Amino acid sequence: MSPTHISADPARGDACPGALRLHAADDGFLARVRIPGGVLNVARARALGALAGRLGDGMLHLTSRGNVQLRGLRDGCGGELADGLSAAGLLPSPAHERVRNVVASPMSGLDGAGHVDVRGWLRGLDAALIASSVTPELSGRFLFALDDGRGDVAGLGPDVLVRGLPGGDGLLSVGGAEFSLPYGDAARAAVIAAEVFVAAAREVSGRRVWRVAELGLPASELRARIERAAPGLRPGPRSSHAGGADFAGAHPTATGIALPFGTATPEQWTELTDRAAELPAQELRLTPWRRIVIPGATENDPPDTTPWTRVGACIGSPGCAKSHTDVREDARTHLPEAHPTLPTYWSGCERRCGHPAGTTYIDITARPDGAYDTTTRTTPHPR
Repeated sequence: MSPTHISADPARGDACPGALRLHAADDGFLARVRIPGGVLNVARARALGALAGRLGDGMLHLTSRGNVQLRGLRDGCGGELADGLSAAGLLPSPAHERVRNVVASPMSGLDGAGHVDVRGWLRGLDAALIASSVTPELSGRFLFALDDGRGDVAGLGPDVLVRGLPGGDGLLSVGGAEFSLPYGDAARAAVIAAEVFVAAAREVSGRRVWRVAELGLPASELRARIERAAPGLRPGPRSSHAGGADFAGAHPTATGIALPFGTATPEQWTELTDRAAELPAQELRLTPWRRIVIPGATENDPPDTTPWTRVGACIGSPGCAKSHTDVREDARTHLPEAHPTLPTYWSGCERRCGHPAGTTYIDITARPDGAYDTTTRTTPHPR
């Protein structure tokens, strides 16, 4: 494996960082490690913590897709990082590592809500994704979502959504095309849909197509192509709203441990993994809302008991050269007086990296003079 360094130049194509494609930031290099469904067993969680401490700033930075970023990585450590991730089972396929973007209902199977347990889908989807020779062509922005029926991740703007239905079947939704299918067929069907997207994207000339919404194909045409690739799929119910529009304004209510700005210190990460090691599940679940669920732990916070459940921020300066100010310090300063009733996100520049998706939120964005513009956003920014 030969890790490479990347820039954010869009002319070079999809520049999303990964574990093998490191991004140069002002605080060192950055690696983004995909954690499908946010599920980490204790051994892998400890391996991540050790790599962060040995090669980077020691912190574990959670993303809005339930992945983990390692920051402050020293130049030339790419090979050691790749070897460490591979040894821990966190890099099962170098060709697929940036496309394993999967969010899943984090409380599925734990609280009795939802119609299905998505863990079977998660294992099947990741295996089928890695087995495909086509899916490496997906961009690092392409997103799969596995929703157990409660609607928590359905509203995150996924390209391919599988949602649980009463009775245990699944509903596949891709760009407005919907299909009902048995539980056991859902994971493979999701990958087939992604392969259909890749084939359609190849036909587009003059521009890059990274997300299903950018294809411009009518839902009827997309439906026909998926049906040809996967005969036997049944059209989904017309009233399903499986694309998540009916959840666009919902705020997630999953319990979990809230971390300031979704960043765990080495001491916090050790405490969390040690607690998980004491419980039967032996795992942590990282949520798209930068919280951590420890299955079986009584320490999981009830929803919204701390203001950190509703406040987020990009890395800001000095970590990012494009940031106009230290947004995290500003957010900390104003937190005691803010008492936000909506999710609130502080951005150091107009790119708004890591902003919330699928929800109404208060957008606080720094201007070049260091002052802030504050608005309420109800539609997503481009990602």
